Amino acid sequence: MKVLIIGGDGYCGWATALYLSKQGHEVGILDSLVRRFWDLELGVETLTPIAPIQQRIKRWHELTGKTIPLYLGDITNYDFLISSLRQFQPDGIIHFGEQRSAPFSMIDRQHAVMTQINNVSGTLNILYAMKDEFPNCHLVKLGTMGEYGTPNIDIEEGYITIEHNGRKDTLPYPKQPGSMYHLSKVHDSHNIQFACRIWGLRATDLNQGVVYGVLTEETGMDELLINRLDYDGVFGTALNRFCIQAAIGHPLTVYGKGGQTRGFLDIRDTVRCIELAINYPAEAGEFRVFNQFTEQFSVGDLALMVQNAGNAIGLKVEIDHLDNPRIEKEEHYFNAKNTKLLDLGLVPHYLSDSLIDSLLNFAVKYQNRVNHGEILPKVTWKR
Repeated sequence: MKVLIIGGDGYCGWATALYLSKQGHEVGILDSLVRRFWDLELGVETLTPIAPIQQRIKRWHELTGKTIPLYLGDITNYDFLISSLRQFQPDGIIHFGEQRSAPFSMIDRQHAVMTQINNVSGTLNILYAMKDEFPNCHLVKLGTMGEYGTPNIDIEEGYITIEHNGRKDTLPYPKQPGSMYHLSKVHDSHNIQFACRIWGLRATDLNQGVVYGVLTEETGMDELLINRLDYDGVFGTALNRFCIQAAIGHPLTVYGKGGQTRGFLDIRDTVRCIELAINYPAEAGEFRVFNQFTEQFSVGDLALMVQNAGNAIGLKVEIDHLDNPRIEKEEHYFNAKNTKLLDLGLVPHYLSDSLIDSLLNFAVKYQNRVNHGEILPKVTWKR
């Protein structure tokens, strides 16, 4: 297939681009490189050294003989987007091209507005381009499990069957987003569902859990292909922060009680889920939702796992609890369904098997690149 990866220079996008290229798909990357700009704005760097995108693509070609065309520009610019699509003529569009950090969206009004404009208008541009010129293209959009929030009932995969006053219907699962970022993803989902229903487009929404890991087979081929490892308080996940903190001897910073529970998956499972989605596309007019995660952990669970794994390789890891800068339930029920991708053939990797090799070893190797001033959170949800 011809697959255009929007946001292909980012963490999930880069790993996916190389993986699908290796599998024999004709892959193109479209990216504005704004993620690199946000690092400059925040004064932070990924722990792992990231080469320029042109250098990354060149090295991939040298190693594999495979060419990845690059389209540099912003999908909020419709003229650029439609011109790129006309040049590449994709069968499938993988949409990673969104601002994906909850703390970033909560810094202030400016960052909230930018997040909403970038995410919602960019996705709308893609939908209109598909309607007008690429109606048979399959859109695979990266959503988030954060759209659901933490309801006191089981989380279904996108839809829920409800009986009310003697009548029954299957409706989109209720959404309770916890940040301006997550709210933008809810808007995306509603817009895509509308486009499929009204225009007959085909789309798969992958409500992804928290992704971890640096290594895929492809990104491990050469250091110029290495993937990101973000650890700062804005773009770094709790698990990434814990691993970096363990490597430098800083207590693990658990927010609040540590009972916040989420879905997780290995980056190797992310790229496989994308492959399954494009190999088994949605039907015309279908808005399909998969919950993309393999395991569930609380923040406290993660801290204990990192502590045990760190101690096993000679680190002395302590755990500390901080006041939670977010407004969220710190103890709650969380049971989400995730059967659809497993039914298509996903064979999961598990955190207990990869924590040291795919995270802690990288944290130790590159510990001299850690900016100790970025260890503690700087963004708060509170007034």
